[in-house]
Amino acid sequence: MTYLLDTHTLIWALTDFEKLPINVQQILENKSNAIVVSALSFWEMSIKRSIQKLDLNGADPEDFVLAALKSDFNILPLSYELCSSFHKLSATHHKDPFDRMLIWQALRQKCSLITIDKNIRKYTSEGLQVVW
Repeated sequence: MTYLLDTHTLIWALTDFEKLPINVQQILENKSNAIVVSALSFWEMSIKRSIQKLDLNGADPEDFVLAALKSDFNILPLSYELCSSFHKLSATHHKDPFDRMLIWQALRQKCSLITIDKNIRKYTSEGLQVVW
């Protein structure tokens, strides 16, 4: 199975694994699962860090790229096909553009999205599979 990590899930997976629920820890530790991270998450981390809305405990967003790769997470690019078709996500349960694009990417890539965000769960009506 393929799982896409939300940005906060990525941060916890790499810095504070015990914050994740046991079922999420088991998913991440199971080598038969493909764990993917969107390039968007690194952009979100970078923007939020630059405006002091995210403290990475002395780390830089670039450090998370290297840590994700060392953890055998695959990085999904933001393709022009994905970006140009984003308007097809008709449900508007969530206003955050980063979360909405992660939702769209999970739907298009047929991934389950691992997130604590309860608003994202509303997108199951669009076919999104959410794990937490």
